Amino acid sequence: MYQVKTYNVISQAGLKELDPQEFAINKEEDPDAIILRSENLLKKEFGNNLKAIVRAGAGFNNIPLKQANEKGIAVFNTPGGNANAVKEMVFSMLIMSVRPIYQAIDFAEHNEGSDVSLRTEAKKNSFRGTELKDRTLGVIGLGHVGSKVANLGLSFGMKVIGYDPFIHPDAAWEIDSRVQRAQEISKLLKESDFVTVHIPYNSDNDHFIDEEKLKLMKKSAVLLNYSRNDIVDDKAVIKALDQKSLKFYATDFAASGLYNRDDVLITPHIGGSTREAEHTAARMAVNELKEFMLNGNLINSVNLPNLNEPFTTNYRVAVVHHNIPNMLGQISTIFGNFHINIDRLSNRSKDDLAYTLVEIEDFPMDQKDKFLASMQEVPAIIRTRFLKKK
Repeated sequence: MYQVKTYNVISQAGLKELDPQEFAINKEEDPDAIILRSENLLKKEFGNNLKAIVRAGAGFNNIPLKQANEKGIAVFNTPGGNANAVKEMVFSMLIMSVRPIYQAIDFAEHNEGSDVSLRTEAKKNSFRGTELKDRTLGVIGLGHVGSKVANLGLSFGMKVIGYDPFIHPDAAWEIDSRVQRAQEISKLLKESDFVTVHIPYNSDNDHFIDEEKLKLMKKSAVLLNYSRNDIVDDKAVIKALDQKSLKFYATDFAASGLYNRDDVLITPHIGGSTREAEHTAARMAVNELKEFMLNGNLINSVNLPNLNEPFTTNYRVAVVHHNIPNMLGQISTIFGNFHINIDRLSNRSKDDLAYTLVEIEDFPMDQKDKFLASMQEVPAIIRTRFLKKK
């Protein structure tokens, strides 16, 4: 039985899909797998028993990938699980940025009395806003969230410009043909009335929206960050707002200097927080975990290559190893030394790591421990797992 530890609140809609005959949840402190949301694991030392970490969400900068790679731990995320929730949140903030809704509600709530209608009518011109229709929306990053935001912008009657030099073919199919593609980000920044960022956080994207990019934007522009913290340089944004070279900023990530400003809207990291999104992400996380633990398949792995093959033989051997020449030869030799016939072998690589699935019909169970020890004696092999078809 596999031991699973959860951090944060993981929806029961997903956890209930773990067969209690196969998985025990939060029963032991040395788990085979972890499912989490926002828990920070960057300073946590993992035990040798840990085989998988699944993030019920898209971002994974709270997981120490270097340690995971060194120990052959597969790390997964659930891209797109909260995409609809974030899309709706972005447009809520877009509307808030052009319509003084909060101020109008506050006025109405503090104007009780018999003549409230007269006073409201007299004051309502102070709460006149503008419309999104016919304005230009710039979407940076056209993945699961960005593609949905771009398409919804068209439904609002907006002109939409998208920028994503690394767009995935699957996402490209989902984008309406009326979305204009910017070859250079400078075009998007110069032409957009609203700029919304939807890219993953990594070292290359740290402060992706910086002082130089802000200078390219219209002085009347609105900037939104509902992607990840540190994608936007908040200090540069504060400077731009103070200098009136940026009109408004809406973000899901609070930072010192952004509070108590009329030109900033802050939400407490709730962009993807809906019941539906939590259920979807939990189900995706559990499905990925089950496929890996029971079948050795990698679906939405962030540190290992994706490899998803039907389990048609009696046994499988799954190997995480360094991506160097002659590894398949070394693996095959060990199988030969134990007189094990290989029915099929699948191999994929990603950066410095590779993953190999070996399908076999017959296996000498009395030599299992010796076989696994021989595999681990190969310096470039990080982890070997033996799987039996259920």
